Amino acid sequence: MDYVGTRAFTGVLAYFDRTPFCERITERQQKGVNVAARPCGPILVVDDDADFRAYIVVLLSRAGFPATLEAATGEEALAAVRAERPALVLLDVFLPDINGFEICRTLRDEFGEHLPIIFVSGERVEPADRAVGMLVGGDDYLVKPVDPDEFLARVRRALVRSRRESAGRSTTSRSLDLTKRELEVLEQLAHGQTQAQIAAELVISPKTVASHLQRVLAKLGVHSRAQAVAVAYQSGAIRGPTSVPQEAAVVEAPESSAA
Repeated sequence: MDYVGTRAFTGVLAYFDRTPFCERITERQQKGVNVAARPCGPILVVDDDADFRAYIVVLLSRAGFPATLEAATGEEALAAVRAERPALVLLDVFLPDINGFEICRTLRDEFGEHLPIIFVSGERVEPADRAVGMLVGGDDYLVKPVDPDEFLARVRRALVRSRRESAGRSTTSRSLDLTKRELEVLEQLAHGQTQAQIAAELVISPKTVASHLQRVLAKLGVHSRAQAVAVAYQSGAIRGPTSVPQEAAVVEAPESSAA
């Protein structure tokens, strides 16, 4: 409890009612507020300070958020997000292994712009630090010690904004369970681009492109890139003329000749 006084902590918990945040979002939807109708996922708290993580977890729980995940290192954070996409990531900058700025950039490459990320730092507190955090893809930047009222307000705002943006995405892409970035990679693949060309077009590494394609194949339940393009085209996620991916054609040619 080094970050806020006990009195302030008690006061903010008393201020927020016991109604879970997701239920309040549902009530707003029923009243016509433009918020995407999907349940809240867990909030991932990434910080090497166990006391601060515990404080944030209690604060979120008492404010009505349904679930939280914790990570003490960058590797743990990346593994957690890849295993279960969170509703929001609260990210420290100084971590034992990977810089928080690098983690943010990796998450943006893999999950696109629809994953809310809020930096929370007690060391990188200068205006230049906050500017870097926003430039690498952060949605917000808080400085420790955090004010409970402001912290919860910013968390709520980030979640609501994310749901509004998600509501504007195509129904088809959501039905295929593809992220915005995965759909972008698949569209480039459908246009006949090679892995290297896709990487250059989207300004990501070829290794990241390969990771996206592996997840696309797994999500669509197919075994080749050509099949993935066909499924996306048939479902309407991709429109217009498509080309057979060059790499897929090379891989599948031996099977065709053997037949």
